Amino acid sequence: MKTKMNTKPAKTCYNHIGGKLGELLLEMFVDQAWIQKNDPTDKYYVITEKGQTEFTKLGLDLSQITT
Repeated sequence: MKTKMNTKPAKTCYNHIGGKLGELLLEMFVDQAWIQKNDPTDKYYVITEKGQTEFTKLGLDLSQITT
């Protein structure tokens, strides 16, 4: 596979997006209030109502997410 000069790496980690792309997505989702932590000490984020709407607009099937 040839890499074009202007491409950026997109790493995966345990079947999810990792690396800098993953960090940037996480930051954007938090900044846009699509996800949040119920408590700052929580390990996991939850999808907000706004996030459910916006992720659905992007074509994501949130029913695939299990707890």
